[in-house]
Amino acid sequence: MTATALPVAPDALAASGTAECAELATVPVWWRRSADLHKQAIARAARPDYEAWLSHVKSASACMRPVRLAGTIATIEAATGRLLAERSTSDMPDGVIYKPCGNRRDSVCPSCSQLYKRDAYHVVRTGLVGGKGVPDEVAHHPAVFPTLTAPSFGPVHTRTVRRHTCTRRTDCDCRPEPCHARRDLALCPHGQRLACFARHDADDHRLGTPLCLDCYDHDGQTVWNVMAGELWRRTTIAVNRHLRRLCKARGIAYVATISASGKPKRVPPVRLSFGKAAEMQRRGVVHFHAIARLDGVHPTDPNAVVPPPPGIDADDLKVAIDHAAATVHFTIEAHPARPEGWQIGWGDQVLTKVVTVAGQGEVTDAQVAAYLAKYATKATEITGHTSPRLDRGDLATVELYANPTGTHVERLVWASVWLGRHDGWRRLRRWAHMLGFGGHFLTKSRRYSTTFGRLREQRIVFRRNASSGPDSPAEAPTEPTTLIVNFLQFVGAGWHTTADALLANTSAAMAREHAEAARQALPTLAA
Repeated sequence: MTATALPVAPDALAASGTAECAELATVPVWWRRSADLHKQAIARAARPDYEAWLSHVKSASACMRPVRLAGTIATIEAATGRLLAERSTSDMPDGVIYKPCGNRRDSVCPSCSQLYKRDAYHVVRTGLVGGKGVPDEVAHHPAVFPTLTAPSFGPVHTRTVRRHTCTRRTDCDCRPEPCHARRDLALCPHGQRLACFARHDADDHRLGTPLCLDCYDHDGQTVWNVMAGELWRRTTIAVNRHLRRLCKARGIAYVATISASGKPKRVPPVRLSFGKAAEMQRRGVVHFHAIARLDGVHPTDPNAVVPPPPGIDADDLKVAIDHAAATVHFTIEAHPARPEGWQIGWGDQVLTKVVTVAGQGEVTDAQVAAYLAKYATKATEITGHTSPRLDRGDLATVELYANPTGTHVERLVWASVWLGRHDGWRRLRRWAHMLGFGGHFLTKSRRYSTTFGRLREQRIVFRRNASSGPDSPAEAPTEPTTLIVNFLQFVGAGWHTTADALLANTSAAMAREHAEAARQALPTLAA
């Protein structure tokens, strides 16, 4: 049965009624608990509050696993604190309020992840072109698009295309090079041949897996994942220091300002603002795509976004990032399994491109924003691994995903769990389900652009204004006269039945189709 096999809203019936209406009115109550999806849907549609239920779940109708909240909603007068009205969720359909889960992962909830992806696009792009509280002058600031990768932890199956003849890289059908072609068929200490002459397809399950599982450094890779955020922090510090040395060498004066204690001080004339996204590779290690923007410093307002001084441009920023990526490395503290510790640094594949906003150049602002927003909704799905958090589960749950002699991903999970047993390394076990990576998949510096919270607030205001109707006052009062206080608690997640999910999701899909049709008809009506 498809989503269109069942009507979402009942047809208008005549005043005298029809046979279908009489039949729906006699639906047995046990159909609501039936395993038959058709009977579940008919039982829901036959209820007298069906249209009210559709309206009630509208805000979460596209969500795959909405949160159910129960309690009371109070309206209080702001000036006196007097209770004006109170409503209980027990008087609402199903006795709960449905709220979208808000999960960013596309594999968990496509609808909520799409909303998160659109917000991520605006967070990234406003840092390049301005808007939403960011000055439009940032479009003239030097900006680059660096890609920083992890080092090699052992040879893996890869797919390399040296010359692309396709028009779309997502549907690339170009002939790849042999994976690991070698003239001498050398063997590793475990007897595995360190060569592969296959030309892998894009969906080959062997991509990202080691040529020899026993030779591969799974421990080192999980440790690198958990320390990737610290490595990025040190890299940004190194970039700022390189830019300061460059300003001194070129005679660019420092800016005189006032410290928080009220004492005069001189600060560097430039600073780095960035936004970055983490992408999980097939081999189970992250690499970073970032947007680095060069800003100046305001003498009196430290939070102001001003252009950098003349004499320093995007090429200088590119050199600073490449220099930091090649020189920043550190040794992590000793572990009982490795007393000498691990060396943490970037890999050899570092690519930095200059970003333009005029639609010309290596990459444009729209391309970069769409590229980074795409990875904001992904996690470890590309490796074939999806699991819940494993640090609070029992041993039986961990053994479902971890195996020291199993597949590549199972060994990575096992390395995270096993290394995370010791004091000071608990964080590694906490993020075992993410193969050791515990950072956010989209982060930014404070002054780079707007925030997700501000975008959500603007969306709430827009929806309230759109639903208030034409009779609402033109200017809202500066101070609210009433307050809405929610006394709600979590009572569950997900829809009550599969039919409820089908009806709600179909209703949301139909609403999206109607909105798209109306959007396409607007130019015709305007003409």
